[in-house]
Formats: sequence, C-alpha cells, structure tokens
Amino acid sequence: MVSKILVPALIILLSAAAAFWMANQESVPELVKPEPPSMLVDVMRARANQVQISIEAQGSVTPRTQTVLVSEVSGLIMEVSPAFVAGGFFKKGDVLVQIDDRNYRADVKRAQASVATAQTLVTRERGLADYAESDWERAKPSLSTSRAASDLALRKPQLAEAIANLEFAEAELAKRLGDLDRTIIRAPYDGLVREKRADVGQFVAAGTQLALTFATDVAEIRLPLPDKELPYLDLSLLDQANVQADLSRSTSVPGPAVTVSAEIGGQTSLWSGHIVRTEGVFDDKSRVLYLVAQIADPYNQITNRWSAPLRIGTFVKADIKGRLVKNIIKLPRKVLQGNSNVWTVGQNDLLRLRKVSLLRSDESHIYVTSGISEGDLICLSALDNPLPGTKVRFSEND
Repeated sequence: MVSKILVPALIILLSAAAAFWMANQESVPELVKPEPPSMLVDVMRARANQVQISIEAQGSVTPRTQTVLVSEVSGLIMEVSPAFVAGGFFKKGDVLVQIDDRNYRADVKRAQASVATAQTLVTRERGLADYAESDWERAKPSLSTSRAASDLALRKPQLAEAIANLEFAEAELAKRLGDLDRTIIRAPYDGLVREKRADVGQFVAAGTQLALTFATDVAEIRLPLPDKELPYLDLSLLDQANVQADLSRSTSVPGPAVTVSAEIGGQTSLWSGHIVRTEGVFDDKSRVLYLVAQIADPYNQITNRWSAPLRIGTFVKADIKGRLVKNIIKLPRKVLQGNSNVWTVGQNDLLRLRKVSLLRSDESHIYVTSGISEGDLICLSALDNPLPGTKVRFSEND
C-alpha cells in the first residue's frame, strides 16, 4: 500500500526536478521568419551612345530596264541564238534572231539600180545645162539683148528634177538597207531572256513580239516607307542622288546606303546598294512613299562579288541606313512593357517600373531619349506578374 503511494510521488518529484533544471538552462533561440527567395534576373547597364538609325523595309527585285523585242520586218525566222531561251544570258550586240532576208536583198539591189539611173540622169542634165549656158553666151551678141537667159533655157528645172529623183532613189536605198539590217535582231544590252515568244520556222509580221528581256547591269527594289519614318532619313542625300542620276545617268549615286537580304537554300545572302530616288508621291491607299534602291550587277556577271545572284522576283528585306543621332540609349525591344515602361533594378536590388520616352522603335530595338539615365540597370528577363519593390538577384550582361 505504501509503495503504491511512494512510487507516483517519486516520479512527480523527479519530473519537477528535471523541469526546474531545464528551465534554468540557456534561453530558447529566437525564432526568425525566413525571407522569401529572391528572383534571379538578367540585366544590362544603360549606355548613351551615338546611334545610327536603321530603317527596315521589304520589297521584290525588279529589272531597271525591261524590253519587249519586236520584229520590225516580216518574214520567216531562219535561225535563233542558243541564248534565245527563257533564262538565257546574252551580251550587247549578240545576234538573237535571224529573219529570212532574200526579199530584202533583192529590194536593195533594185534600189541600188535606181540610184545608179538617177545619178546618170543628173550627170546628163548637168552636161546639157552647161551646153545650154555656152550656147546662150555665144548667141547673146547676135541677139543684141541684155536680158539674162531664162531658167528654162538653161535647163535648171530639168537639173533640179534629176537631183530630186536622185535624192529620192538614195532615200529609198537607205530604207531598203535599213530593212535588210532589221532582219538581224541584236541584243540592245547585256541581259537575260525572261520570256520567249517566237521560234525557228515561225512567220512573223512587222510588230510581232519575239521575246521579253531585261538588262542585268542593275536591279531595282521598290521599298514602301511610312511617312513617320521620313524624319530618320537624310532627304537631302536623296535629292542629290536624284539630281546626279538625271545628269550623269550613273548608278553610283550618293543616296542612303541599303543592305538587302534574302534566304536562299537555307542560307541568308546579303547584297549592298543605294537608295537612288523616291517616286515622289504618297500612295493614296497605303499612305506610303516608295523609295527605289539599286543593286549593281545582281547576277554576278561582271564583278562576281556576291555570294549568290540576286534574281529578279526575289522577295528581300532591306536595311536602310538612316540619320546619326547622339545621346540615345538603345535597348532590346523585349524590355518594353506596354507602350512606354521599362523595368529597372534600383537601390537595394528592388524592381522599379520606369516610364520612358522613345525616339522610335523597330522590330528588334527601342531608342530611348529620356526616363532612364546612363548606368541604370535594365531588367532583361521576362517576369511573371512582377510588383514594384520586389527584391531580385541579378546577373549583368554586356
């Protein structure tokens, strides 16, 4: 009975002693609420520089000179050049088409005979006119007259008629020789056959279209430019280019430089040239002004300087060199939030949303004039529902 009371009492006493001992040990560590993990973002440092504005446009390559070859005489096509096929290259002066010339050679011989006959008549009339004048001088003393001989007596009308007939015969000969020469159709320039419309054995009349050709010395690209982009181009250079092109007809004019690119066979090829003129009026529907760029030797026929030929009809992207602007901060377009906001990392590594003013923007960059300063850290990472004041860790990119 005593043991049943003593054992519980002993346990209670030992527990109280242990509790007293533990209460007199060192204080319990203070509980600290852990900080939430901070996001890791990529940043770049804003730098104000002198920036070359680049204007992007697109267009298709077209020939500067395109011609419909037409037969000026009628006849049977006897022969064509091996280059007289769609896609065939030719040089200036090459014979492309030969038309049957037998009838024209006969016409030339008849015209030559007419000229010879007319020359004989002129010679005879001159001789008769000389005899008539001599006869008049001999007969004049016996006639006791001071009158001058009439033109008819001196055979002047007959001589004039013979000379006129000679001139007519010579003109006819020149025409027949021209017709004979036109039976040979030569290339008017270095170029390429775009479309073949006649062939050997075909009878063609005067005015029949034989082929569609274009010159390969220069290619042109019409580039649409909205009016808002005009201030970023030096229009004075365009005006000078137009004047010089009118005066010298040269393709090397000092217009704004342009680089065009196209993807061919999985590889991007580049060609360089200049803007040489504008078309002078805005399109009524699209409200764009067309600039015309020229690329010399697009088919690599002269210089062989391009990595690939720039074929007519190719759709290209153009990068036009614009004005040089000072004290501009150029940033990747992806940092722009909405229309005019940019996330920055400020003091204590906290996110801050800044409103900026833009000079312009394109597909890849924005050009900031105010709102951020030299040396500010610009957040490059895409953030999910960010809040101003959020603490971040960052890695700076160049």
